Amino acid sequence: MPANLPPKYFSAEAAFRTAKTPQEKIAALKEMLAIIPKHKGTEKLQAELKRKIARLKEELQRGSSTKKGFSLYVEREGAGQVALVGPPNSGKSLLLKQSTHAHPEVADYPFTTRLPQPGMVFFEDVPIQLVDLPPVAPGYFENWVAGILRTADALALIVDASGSNPLEDLEAVERLLGERKIQLVREEPEFVEHPSVKPIRTVLVLNKMDAPGAQENAEVLEELYRHRFPVVRVSAREALGLQEFRRALFELLQVVRVYSKRPGHEPDLQKPFIFRSGATLNDFARAIHKDFAEKLRYARVWGHGRFEGQRITHEYILKDKDVIELHM
Repeated sequence: MPANLPPKYFSAEAAFRTAKTPQEKIAALKEMLAIIPKHKGTEKLQAELKRKIARLKEELQRGSSTKKGFSLYVEREGAGQVALVGPPNSGKSLLLKQSTHAHPEVADYPFTTRLPQPGMVFFEDVPIQLVDLPPVAPGYFENWVAGILRTADALALIVDASGSNPLEDLEAVERLLGERKIQLVREEPEFVEHPSVKPIRTVLVLNKMDAPGAQENAEVLEELYRHRFPVVRVSAREALGLQEFRRALFELLQVVRVYSKRPGHEPDLQKPFIFRSGATLNDFARAIHKDFAEKLRYARVWGHGRFEGQRITHEYILKDKDVIELHM
C-alpha cells in the first residue's frame, strides 16, 4: 500500500533535516508522526519515527548538550503543550499559578523565572499543559528557551497591558524570536518556504487588565493585533478572564474530543479521546484498539449528525464532542 504522504509531511521532514538541537528534531518528528496517514502502508515509517523520537529523548535525559551549551526539554502532557512567552514582569508566572495547580515563584521584580515550570490547566474535560519560561528581553534570552518554544504545540504571548509601552515590549519579543527563526502566526501555513523557520500558532494575552491604564492600552493593542492573533484580556491577579483564556488555548491547539460508546450501553463521557483537527474515524478506531481499525465494519455517531446514531464511513472527519459507537 503506498504511503501517499501529504505536502505538509515533507515540510516537516525538511525541518527535521535542518534542525540543530534535539528539541527541534523531536518537534519535527512529532509533526511528521501526527501528519502521516495511518494505514498499513505507513506502519514501518511510523515505527521508525517513534524510534527516532525515543532515541532523542534518551539523549536529552542523559543530560546531553549541544555545541551552543545547556539544553532542557519538557515532556509533553495532555492535549497539547502551550509555552508562555513574554517580556519581564508580564505576569506569566502568576497566570500559570492561577490557571493550574503549579506553584511557580511569583514576585514583583523581573527575571524571577529561571527554569521551565509546567502546570496543567483544564478547559472543560480537556487537559492542556502550560509551560512558564524565563522572560524574553534584549540582552536576556537563554538559548534553551528557544528550543522549548520551537517544540511547543502553541504559544501564549503575554504582555502587561498596563505597562508604560506594551507595544514596544511586544515588538521586542517578536524581533528576538524572529532572530531565532520562530514565527508567531494565527494559522500554520501549508508550506514553509524556509525549513529553518518554525511557525507556531499564538494567542495574544493582555494581562493586568485590573491596573490603571490597561483598558486604554488594550484598545490600541487589539486594534493592531486582532487580525494577526486571537486576543484575550485577563487579570491573573484578580483571576478575571481565565475561562476565556482556557477556551482560547483549546481553540489554539485545534483538537477535538471524542467519546466512546459500546453498543447497548451509555457513552463514556468521563475521559475523552483527543485528536488533532482533521482526524478520521479510522484514527479513533485505532486509538481504541488496532483490531478495530482492521476489522471495523461501520460506526454510528451522536452529537453532530442530522439523525442521531447515523452510520458513518471510515473517512468521516471527527468533530468536537462526537459520541461514536464502533461495530466490528
